[in-house]
Amino acid sequence: MGNQLKTAILLATLSGLLIAISYWVIGGTGGLVIGIGLAAATNLFSWYQSDKIALAVYNAQPVTAAEAPGLYRIVQKLSTRANIPMPGVYIVPSSTANAFATGRDPEHAAVAVTAGILDILPEDELEGVIAHELTHIINRDTLTQAIAATVAGAVSFLAQMLSYSMWFGGGSRDNERGGNPLGVLATVLFAPIAATVIQLAISRTREFSADAGAAKLTGNPRALAKALQRLESTARQMPLNANPAFEPLLIIHPISGQFLGNLFSSHPATEARVKALLELESQLMSR
Repeated sequence: MGNQLKTAILLATLSGLLIAISYWVIGGTGGLVIGIGLAAATNLFSWYQSDKIALAVYNAQPVTAAEAPGLYRIVQKLSTRANIPMPGVYIVPSSTANAFATGRDPEHAAVAVTAGILDILPEDELEGVIAHELTHIINRDTLTQAIAATVAGAVSFLAQMLSYSMWFGGGSRDNERGGNPLGVLATVLFAPIAATVIQLAISRTREFSADAGAAKLTGNPRALAKALQRLESTARQMPLNANPAFEPLLIIHPISGQFLGNLFSSHPATEARVKALLELESQLMSR
């Protein structure tokens, strides 16, 4: 229920932003109607297609058990243990090390890892990463993240188009013909930060929750802690470049370790996550 409420609030906020932008830019009742229509269409599209968009953004390719037997076996084992359907398995052709999950529910889910993560993580640490992503699926975090990324991307795209219009269209429209100059300027300046706002709007506690769920699913909190430290180091050297709106999907923020990256990240500090996992290990060992 908590994740459903969070999704509803997030959608309402983003929809309001789209409507406000259309109203200020286009002007009058026409802008309001267009904004409502755009918000409705974007929400509907992202609800059913956001997983495909996320996979496409990172160029994730589906793999079979024959093509990636070790990865497939881990996903299958942990899915059975978690009592959820086997998600689609994807590999991102990148030498950096990262992973994400997407899908609106466990019946329509996918887990994607980079080629680089398969090269650097031993099996127990890879299991921790996969368990983390499966926990996101179980908690419906993937729905919130993917819809947020899709709608935020639409807002940023609108701002970019307006910027081109101002530079090449002369910016001569008046209010009666459908445009508030101040609204256009405000949109061009501030809408591109929508992705950052979305990252901050999504609670960082979801990562702690997914880490804890992964530890319980594997029974090995330390393995995930080691994996996070290894991924943190790699992310600093080789970030996984993509649309910033989709960065919250990743298990490690791609610019982790930098001051501004931590300040505007949807992820808590890796050190804090590792500490929480080791404390969980101590609790499990004391039982």
